[in-house]
Amino acid sequence: MTDISHETLLIIDFGSQVTQLIARRLRELNVYCEIHPYQKVDDALLAELAPKAIIFSGGPDSVMREGSPRPPASAYTLGVPILGICYGQQVMMHDLGGKVEAGEHATAEFGRAWVSPAEARPEFINGWFMDGSGREQVWMSHGDHVSEIAPGFEVLGTSPGAPFAMTADLSRNFFAVQFHPEVHHTPNGKTLYENFVKLAGFSGDWTMGAYREEMIRLIREQVGDKKVICALSGGVDSSVTGLLLHEAIGEQLTCVFVDHGLLRLHEAEEVTTMFRDNYNLNLIHADETELFLGELEGVSDPETKRKIIGRLFIDVFQKHADQIEGAEFLAQGTLYPDVIESVSFSGGPSVTIKSHHNVGGLPEKMGLKLVEPLRGLFKDEVRELGRELGLPASFIGRHPFPGPGLAIRCPGEITREKLEILRKADAVYIDQIRKHGLYDDIWQAFVAILPVRTVGVMGDGRTYDFACALRAVTSVDGMTADYYPFSHDFLGETATRIINEVKGINRVTYDVTSKPPGTIEWE
Repeated sequence: MTDISHETLLIIDFGSQVTQLIARRLRELNVYCEIHPYQKVDDALLAELAPKAIIFSGGPDSVMREGSPRPPASAYTLGVPILGICYGQQVMMHDLGGKVEAGEHATAEFGRAWVSPAEARPEFINGWFMDGSGREQVWMSHGDHVSEIAPGFEVLGTSPGAPFAMTADLSRNFFAVQFHPEVHHTPNGKTLYENFVKLAGFSGDWTMGAYREEMIRLIREQVGDKKVICALSGGVDSSVTGLLLHEAIGEQLTCVFVDHGLLRLHEAEEVTTMFRDNYNLNLIHADETELFLGELEGVSDPETKRKIIGRLFIDVFQKHADQIEGAEFLAQGTLYPDVIESVSFSGGPSVTIKSHHNVGGLPEKMGLKLVEPLRGLFKDEVRELGRELGLPASFIGRHPFPGPGLAIRCPGEITREKLEILRKADAVYIDQIRKHGLYDDIWQAFVAILPVRTVGVMGDGRTYDFACALRAVTSVDGMTADYYPFSHDFLGETATRIINEVKGINRVTYDVTSKPPGTIEWE
């Protein structure tokens, strides 16, 4: 399901860890783009994509190393604008007749730097040097440097370690910058992307409204009159997948909601009610609480917990799917980052971050064909599509919830008593966050119940109950995170409510660990 009919910008990835950020910046400008590793970009792909513009990403290699990454020579002769970033600038200069040298102390730059303007002021830098000092803050990360620009290029900006920090061949609309305009630490970087796509003639036809209509057409073409099953977790990705399919094929879709007994307070009822009452979906609520909790009894190792839950989920899902006669397709909420991160730069500068596992191997085991209508979208685009489909704002903006559920927020052995205490404490905590208007400022917040009991005193009596830890983090993508700086008044008020309202807890702590070194979840 890749027949996307939009103006396309091709990003050739040379192994940068922030290539996805380039794509996100472009999508925010309503420009459709695709990331392809340099090994996969050849004349056939260029002809298939017919890009209106190309961006060369950064990368960790050196253009002076024999066999280092290169774009196909034909990329330069397509007659479309090209923007080279960091390594992308160096490879462009090297390929087109310039010179790159190994970095020395005086020319290497890592971190914040300042670019000052040269005399040339083409449209590419309109609105760029807006700082009152006549220079612009950027983020550098390079050892090698361009020592001689290619014929036809001129200098647009310089920095202390990069005399050719911004260059351009205006006759061909080739642009090259040594810094990274896609990162947060280049505050005005969006302006360069805006100027570049404007010069390339993009009309901005990439919208979620258009994507919705296009995906409905493609789903109908792929599925025909056959039946589809969808694993519905209640999370944003699977919910948007289910609603999009329901709009496309109606009664041909059946969603299976596996309730493993490890959900938050009232979550199963909320999910099933919303989808059955508001959207009239064919929904199977598979309440398998006894099965899951029975097999988890006595298990304390976090990896063992995950494996048990994953195995049982597959078994339960398949049991219900087998009862749906004529089902030939499995729908799942694979996102574009899953697709990108599954690509291995074999023999190249970057390594696979993770392998996409197709919901624990369901497709291989069940012999079903995949329907993945979100595989071209980033998370923020999925939320926007959810709004297009009419999902409530409170549902779209929900904090992430792990597949193993409360099992990994309950270190040590899982018991029904601990789960019940944890659900109630978590509900109070989230209620506090919402009451104080902080929910949307936080990436993820939850309570973990600790595998220790502590002595307390309540009403002049001794207690010996559980301690819990509050966790709240800010993040952009979940890869790194920092704890949310609650006020002491908020923490004190929340601790008082939990101890007073949740029987079984007599001590509340707040986790102030960042990621790294910690993880967001406790297990």
